[in-house]
Amino acid sequence: MRILLWYWGRRGGGAQFALCLARGLAGRPGVGLALSLADRNELLPEARAIGVPLDAVETFAGAAGAALGTLRIPTLRRRLVEQARTTGAEVIVSAMNHVWTPLVAGALPRAGIPFVSTVHDALPHPGDPAFAWDWRLRRELNAAAGAVTFSEAVSRAVTARRPGLPILHLPLGAHIPSVAMAAPAPAADFLFFGRIRAYKGLDLLRDAFAALRARHPGATLRVVGEGDPDACAPGLAAVPGVTVEPRWVSDSEMPALVASARAVVLPYREASQSGVLPIALALGVPVVATPVGGLSAQLEHGVSGLVAREASAPALAEAMAALLDPARRLALSAGAREAGARLTDWDAQAARLVTWLEETVR
Repeated sequence: MRILLWYWGRRGGGAQFALCLARGLAGRPGVGLALSLADRNELLPEARAIGVPLDAVETFAGAAGAALGTLRIPTLRRRLVEQARTTGAEVIVSAMNHVWTPLVAGALPRAGIPFVSTVHDALPHPGDPAFAWDWRLRRELNAAAGAVTFSEAVSRAVTARRPGLPILHLPLGAHIPSVAMAAPAPAADFLFFGRIRAYKGLDLLRDAFAALRARHPGATLRVVGEGDPDACAPGLAAVPGVTVEPRWVSDSEMPALVASARAVVLPYREASQSGVLPIALALGVPVVATPVGGLSAQLEHGVSGLVAREASAPALAEAMAALLDPARRLALSAGAREAGARLTDWDAQAARLVTWLEETVR
């Protein structure tokens, strides 16, 4: 099976997933792998180190660059098709959608090359930009010979859009950069980490932690991520025991940041799945989450973390309070590490994908 893995995004979950999957695929006997990645991909050096054919495609910076770059779409279509033909690729797998993906994907089946779309979200998150969302996803799925998803909710939504489309449901794996890291001293009882967006429920977390702090005056919460916390949860930084750091976190910093928390908290109001959750488990950090989207399926309640009884501040505070018990947290940490070991096995992920491609797409 010869596979061309395609991702033209720059950073974040898409770049991480593409790199980890590429490593797993490159190690599979009988698999030929090639990569089409953005020249601005922050993990490009790591991808080059895999040692497979790689085309670094010039993308863009900013909205103006994206708009002007559309003039190059016909050339980019031909370039991707030519790479597939040169490397003998039997299928092109998109690791995550990019703003140009729907403009290119349709050319692949016309060239006789099966295309598989990895669908991370089937609906826009509340509060996130949703311009042309339906158009984008419809074009990608209409061009696809199959889809990969990471939650049953997304699988159902994809099936509703494209009945009969073959779907592979994979657990979302953990990307842990290979960096030397001494065991950090706990910096906070709870950590919220990731993009700061309205749907992630920082206002629920603010109210839950204020209630928790009233009963446990020594409790601490650290909020780290790119975005505007004041817009999502006014007054969060003023709550006693809370530290807010609105900034992007590099891949090299991520393991130490997550491992420095006694627990990771996901107070989401809506979710397909969480990329932060498997990272926390892989580092042995238990997670407390609201029961929305695919979070409950990612987290085994009472084993690797706790799922709140509902998506409300009182329920979240109740679950967080339980994690303040040292014995409970120690047991959940052991369960988290065991679950995380499975989520960092990218060889197994790659094996499942290859078997499915051979049975379905080929």
